Amino acid sequence: MLERILESLIFRSRWLLAPFYLGLVGALGLLLIKFMQEFIHLAPHVLEMSENHMILMVLSLIDLSLAGNLLVIVIFSGYENFVSKIDTGDSEDRPDWMGKVDFSGLKLKLIASIVAISGIHLLKAFMDVDKLNKENLGWMVGIHMVFVISGVLLAWMDKLHEPPGSHH
Repeated sequence: MLERILESLIFRSRWLLAPFYLGLVGALGLLLIKFMQEFIHLAPHVLEMSENHMILMVLSLIDLSLAGNLLVIVIFSGYENFVSKIDTGDSEDRPDWMGKVDFSGLKLKLIASIVAISGIHLLKAFMDVDKLNKENLGWMVGIHMVFVISGVLLAWMDKLHEPPGSHH
């Protein structure tokens, strides 16, 4: 009897994660505000900007978009893996990957997004390489490579744990 109550309490404790995901939904809203702020700042000056400056501004928008995509993946996958399945009925808008990304896949998507975001920051730095301290640029490349190597190692470790004959 005590064991059943304890196990039920532990099982239901997963709902304590729900506010975390609501907080991430709020963060997605804040990211949208920042995206719109950048876009509104960019739009009136587009005709007077140099091509390089325009590319840098667009890269900033892409960066924010990737961060938003990452948040959606973490919200949906985390909630479905750790709290409860999301009932979308027969909605044709349900993303194909939803409900199929397990913790391992979530980890890989997370590191892939971090690598992409880091790559965009590196590309932005390369666009103004003449204005950048070479030591800082070296650190940026080094940190980016740590992310890339971490992603490769995570994928390799997951591959090692994959049962023989299974395909992801």
